[in-house]
Amino acid sequence: MTNIAIILGSTRPNRNGEAVADWVAKQASSRQATYDLIDLRDHPLPHLDEPVPPSMGDYRNEHTRKWAETIAAYDGFVFVTPEYNHSTSGVLKNALDYLYAEWNNKACAFVAYGSMGGTRAVEHLRAIASELQMAHVRQQVSFTFLNDFDDSSEFEPAAVHDDEAQTMFDQLESWTEALRAVRAA
Repeated sequence: MTNIAIILGSTRPNRNGEAVADWVAKQASSRQATYDLIDLRDHPLPHLDEPVPPSMGDYRNEHTRKWAETIAAYDGFVFVTPEYNHSTSGVLKNALDYLYAEWNNKACAFVAYGSMGGTRAVEHLRAIASELQMAHVRQQVSFTFLNDFDDSSEFEPAAVHDDEAQTMFDQLESWTEALRAVRAA
């Protein structure tokens, strides 16, 4: 069975990301793969506090070991990100920076939201994912405050995003399966 995590990359009060992540989970509910929602609020990681680089795999702190165990259990990821100041959220970047091997040779996809659809956040996340040896799929889903939110707060996604999500899941599941052999080697 293919296990994919939907990682909600915002912990702000009154965040829009929770509604977006719930929408992603609902869209994924009929898929063959298993999709679980991981809220970074449930994994409070301080700013990276490990004494050695994550690529060494020598995690000293209990919160890091728990985070590593959580991420290691998944074959792929959907990152749900807001766009803050032309980039992703600090909490999502920090969560990615904590680990290394647990991300390697896994596939990922992006769902973003913001005034410009979160596209600049995804642009940065693609570079980060590449450095973590993750294969990111082409299809992404981008929600704008103008078109997909009422008064920039009530999430009302346009119907066109349903097909975009299914294409994204198709690509993600395909790459996740292809990378299974790489991870086994």
